[in-house]
Amino acid sequence: MSYATERRSNPTAWAAFWTGLAGLLLMPIPLFIGLILGGGLSLVAAVLVVIALLKGLARRGKGIGPVVFAAIFVLLTWGGISIGGGTLW
Repeated sequence: MSYATERRSNPTAWAAFWTGLAGLLLMPIPLFIGLILGGGLSLVAAVLVVIALLKGLARRGKGIGPVVFAAIFVLLTWGGISIGGGTLW
């Protein structure tokens, strides 16, 4: 692939970023709604993080920034769920 036709971004990384952010924002909803919505989106984001990381490494580091933030969002969501987010708050 030539430099002119090579993609400069990683769309999977941005999908992981926005899905992880949505999971983090929906996690605090009480009565198990946040657990289902935030936790479900967080699981999807975790899968997308792995895929985007592998794609980014194959493209010499393209799109690694959003992947790092998405991984942080996933970890924060799982940490919040582990202390009662989405169930008690």
